[in-house]
Amino acid sequence: MTNYIKSIYMRSMPPSDSYISELPVVRNLQKMGELRLNSNVTFLVGENGTGKSTLLEAIAVSMGFNAEGGTRNFDFSTVKTHSSLSEFITIVKGVRPRDGFFLRAESFYNVASYIDKIDHEPSFQPPVIDSYGGVSLHAQSHGESFLALVKNRFGGDGIYLLDEPEAALSPTRQMTLIVLINELIQNNSQFIIATHSPILMAFPNAQVVELTDDGIDCVPYRQTEHYRLTKRFLDNPEKMLELLLN
Repeated sequence: MTNYIKSIYMRSMPPSDSYISELPVVRNLQKMGELRLNSNVTFLVGENGTGKSTLLEAIAVSMGFNAEGGTRNFDFSTVKTHSSLSEFITIVKGVRPRDGFFLRAESFYNVASYIDKIDHEPSFQPPVIDSYGGVSLHAQSHGESFLALVKNRFGGDGIYLLDEPEAALSPTRQMTLIVLINELIQNNSQFIIATHSPILMAFPNAQVVELTDDGIDCVPYRQTEHYRLTKRFLDNPEKMLELLLN
């Protein structure tokens, strides 16, 4: 196992008048003391509003990544909307990663625009887009650009933070992403992924961290709410729809 990030804990609590102090993930991380990462792939899962994306963003900012996504060298800011949670957590680090990237689905458009922008500026350097497959990320579908990023830019020996990567991917492409993640794991990589996808979180030997209003727990894949609810629906969609619509 490659540990670039070993654990996360609350160094101090945000002010009581800050909205992040009311997030379940903040309260519960403070109570548990420390969240240890014990796999090359850790999934942060839970209902909307529990704070999984906010926590992932705070980890990324604490590791030196741009809050809107990209590498540590990306310094653009479209709209400052990230929380201040990074100021209150401590990341316990292991060995230093050679590579890294923060991918967040909601602001990936801004990352693609930034790459196009710097490649249109005078420079003696090779075009940045060459590291992403040589084709503008805007010239591809959303899903294609996600996979082009992982295939071409993720070089291994790195820490990769992904926020809801399934947003642009079909079930088949989510399976493709599993293959790519596995290849990178074989090349000394670590992933922390916030997701709602029961396909992705089936990754072998992954640590599944379920965030709820009441706590933070490492749970077996088949005991996650995502898996159980999806299975119930697929096993009997007619019955589930009857319950929902009547």
